[in-house]
Amino acid sequence: MPPLTEHIVLRDLDIPNIRDFDVYLQHGGYEAFRSAVTEKTPAEIIGMVKDAGLRGRGGAGFPTGVKWGFLPKDVFPRYLLCNCDESEPGTFNNHQIIDRNPHQLIEGIALSAYAVECHTAYIYIRGEFAAAARTLDAAIQNAYAKGFLGKNILGTGYDLDVFVHRGAGAYICGEETALMESLEGKIGQPRLKPPFPAVAGLYAKPTIINNVETLANVPMIIGKGVQWYRQFGTEKSPGTKAFSLSGHVNNPGNYELPFGLPLRELIYAPEYGGGMRGDRPVKIVIPGGASAPWLTADKLDITLDYEGVAAAGSMLGSGAVIVLDETVSAVELAYKMDEFFKHESCGKCTPCREGTWYLTKVLHRVSTGHGHANDIPLLHDVYNQMAGNCFCLLGESAVSPIRSALKLFPEEFEAAIRNGTPRQAPRLAIPLVAVAAD
Repeated sequence: MPPLTEHIVLRDLDIPNIRDFDVYLQHGGYEAFRSAVTEKTPAEIIGMVKDAGLRGRGGAGFPTGVKWGFLPKDVFPRYLLCNCDESEPGTFNNHQIIDRNPHQLIEGIALSAYAVECHTAYIYIRGEFAAAARTLDAAIQNAYAKGFLGKNILGTGYDLDVFVHRGAGAYICGEETALMESLEGKIGQPRLKPPFPAVAGLYAKPTIINNVETLANVPMIIGKGVQWYRQFGTEKSPGTKAFSLSGHVNNPGNYELPFGLPLRELIYAPEYGGGMRGDRPVKIVIPGGASAPWLTADKLDITLDYEGVAAAGSMLGSGAVIVLDETVSAVELAYKMDEFFKHESCGKCTPCREGTWYLTKVLHRVSTGHGHANDIPLLHDVYNQMAGNCFCLLGESAVSPIRSALKLFPEEFEAAIRNGTPRQAPRLAIPLVAVAAD
């Protein structure tokens, strides 16, 4: 596998003022879109994305071109939604893409909208990202003024309008159907599927929903070609991933790597994580945001791709890699994470609404030194009633921290209950709400 010599989604960040339209244009910006709308058919664009093997970067890793192909033929209007809610704890790469180089996202949206033959696209952005929303609005207006959005784009007869819609800070609206409900002005709660969004989505019309990072890949695929793109990554996980590295590493931040590099390299390489603070050993790695099952130090040699992480018993998810050392209590960590999921539960289904409440109640009791002898079997019982029975994946995500903690560190729960006092450990110095999650 060749080293990453050219970035794809965190590209051109060393170019001064790359967020300005004219500077972006001078460095090849919008050329892929120009060539697509003037020289290629929508079907050809979809074919290139399929051949490139682009997979959704929002968590599921589903093939993007295949997803686009699910749209029913000759049913219009259609909509393209860009999911920029980015609320998965530990994830902050979308924010950097928008802040530093917003036109690459707009070009990706324009290319993708052309490919799926839609004329209206929405960017659903997390409500707290006020500055990022203003950046996007300004970039979109520049694209309109230069003829790359609006009516009769570049004289081709193709029309496209793009709108920014700010949410209200609800984690559940990162779920695609809850996002559509919110965009329609309703309570942000998930819909029953089927029908799936590609058949009946926004306003009951065919809808494609892709993550920011997914869409930012499209201009490079169309501009540089399928073979160029596939030189990075692995056969089943082509391309690169922007990993949001946080926790007890020396150099937290966003790092774009080709799929297939070892987890150990991301943590310890000087150009990436730079090793652990104080040279302490790794205790826990959460490789895909708070929703992902935990890994321990014996898994540091797994490869960072969809298949490698899944084989280790976890999931790549949003690429938020949280690395924690021995100062962290597994009991406290599970409590903090499930407190987040309890707070963000929309309350639509009983297993999630009640289950997250019971989990946090018991975990709080154990972590503060007031645990009971039957609390461990009670926690097992509660999460087993939640698993597989929740309306959407939020409830399933809440199961992951407690199931991982009890599986990997049962002795910490037993000690906390037996000793009657909470473990004396520093407070977690990691963001369990994204600070900067298809």
